[in-house]
Amino acid sequence: MDEIEVEYCTEADLDDPVFVEGLPGVGHVGKLVAEHLIEEADSTRIARVYSEHFPPQVGIDEDGVASLAHAEIYAIETEGRDLVVLTGDHQAGDSMGHYHLAAAFLDEAERQGADTVYALGGVPTGELIEEYSVLGAVSEESIREELEAVGVEFRSEEPTGGIVGTSGLLLGLGGRRGFDAACLMGETSGYLVDPKSARAVLEILQDRLNFEVPFEALDDRAEEMEEVINRLQDMEEAQSPGSGEDLRYIG
Repeated sequence: MDEIEVEYCTEADLDDPVFVEGLPGVGHVGKLVAEHLIEEADSTRIARVYSEHFPPQVGIDEDGVASLAHAEIYAIETEGRDLVVLTGDHQAGDSMGHYHLAAAFLDEAERQGADTVYALGGVPTGELIEEYSVLGAVSEESIREELEAVGVEFRSEEPTGGIVGTSGLLLGLGGRRGFDAACLMGETSGYLVDPKSARAVLEILQDRLNFEVPFEALDDRAEEMEEVINRLQDMEEAQSPGSGEDLRYIG
């Protein structure tokens, strides 16, 4: 196969679309948002992206059928701006692959008529949290005010160390190519999959782009994760009575 191959499934006729990326990362925040949008909205798969830079493996479905590692792109029509949503189970396994795939994803954004990119992810706090803030980074300062108006926080030199992987490159490369690009990052402990952080990010995205999807499925997953966290805390307290430590052995 070629380094990157795009397999088109169907054509989409979208109205002023926005490109939204949600691939695996800290707390799986971006991936949860993307999957929730695809499942809860009127979505149509428009392309699969295969690459030598994805891990050398296949996924197996409920019928035992294998599929080569890939990313998927969906079209979603909303009452606000339409969405082109990128998701999948993998990111690139090497630096060069990250650059090449990010460029290919931006090519697909252009092909679908998008001029705006939102990369979604999580920023680790290292501890369990109750109130979930959403941090932002933008390709141009002019975009910042619009995001602050819907509750996005901008903190000096945060996240520490910058934004790595596809989300960071969509912001950096996207800005250089003329996209209005932003990264929305939900605060998360970084220990476990975090549906509450995903909900916080999705709420911001809804307010900014003027659409609505139900939250029940995310809320159900959040309740399941709360039960897991409570059980783990009980186990830790039983092993180390009075230690007061926060799940630091999970990571």
